[in-house]
Amino acid sequence: MAFGQKSDNSLLWKISGNGLKEPSYLFGTIHITCDASLSDKVKTALDKTQQLCLELDMDDPNMQVEMMNSMMMQNGVTMKSLAKPEDFKAVDAFLTANVGFSAEMLNTVKPFMVSAMLYPKMLNCEMQSVEAELIKIAKTQNEEVIGLETVSEQLAVFDAIPYQEQMNELVITAKDNMQRDKTEFTEMMAIYKSENVEAMVTFTEKSPNAMTSKYGDVLLKNRNQNWISRMTTIAKNKPTFFGVGAAHLGGKEGVIALLRKAGFTVEAVY
Repeated sequence: MAFGQKSDNSLLWKISGNGLKEPSYLFGTIHITCDASLSDKVKTALDKTQQLCLELDMDDPNMQVEMMNSMMMQNGVTMKSLAKPEDFKAVDAFLTANVGFSAEMLNTVKPFMVSAMLYPKMLNCEMQSVEAELIKIAKTQNEEVIGLETVSEQLAVFDAIPYQEQMNELVITAKDNMQRDKTEFTEMMAIYKSENVEAMVTFTEKSPNAMTSKYGDVLLKNRNQNWISRMTTIAKNKPTFFGVGAAHLGGKEGVIALLRKAGFTVEAVY
């Protein structure tokens, strides 16, 4: 079976066949990194396509408002109600020192969203974004930027992962002052640089962070499934450069395997 084959080491894949007049491309991104510079093969693929499709439509003016609306926990749950008093105190001191907001101020926000505010602090460098680089090029080419899912669809993932689990992870982050997370980010960036998409999948499955390892279905697999019909429609409409998190690409239920299953030819670009 073609889709059982091992993925080659590449972050860039060409999608053809299955009624496409011109190929589209699939690229694995990393949302935060120390070096977001794009390789020549990626720039060539951007030249050959006519629009950029990311996980979210990141140039949508309503995106910030939607983000704000989806940040709060449902049913009156608070971070305080999810943590022991001494743990809440530790989180409070940690957040005040690192993001300038107390846990009291962020009490109703989903703990995952609070953790995300800390990402820049987890890198030993100035944070860069691969998505931002892709958007820059799309803009210079006067191309449309579209999204595979809405903000509310993406953030609904963090209602599906129990708030308690999210809070437990935030407590660990606060108590060890991000040491675990910093180590994990360093490893992840190294795997990303190696372009080994299978290793990215294994890495998420073995993550010490339960949010990543325990809820792979919610974070990755279910979303991959949802994307395939959308990607098919988009690619048939015009040649598209798809940029999604690299952990979505590999594995039996990754985007590469699912596109092949849907009848496309998906080949690594070197």
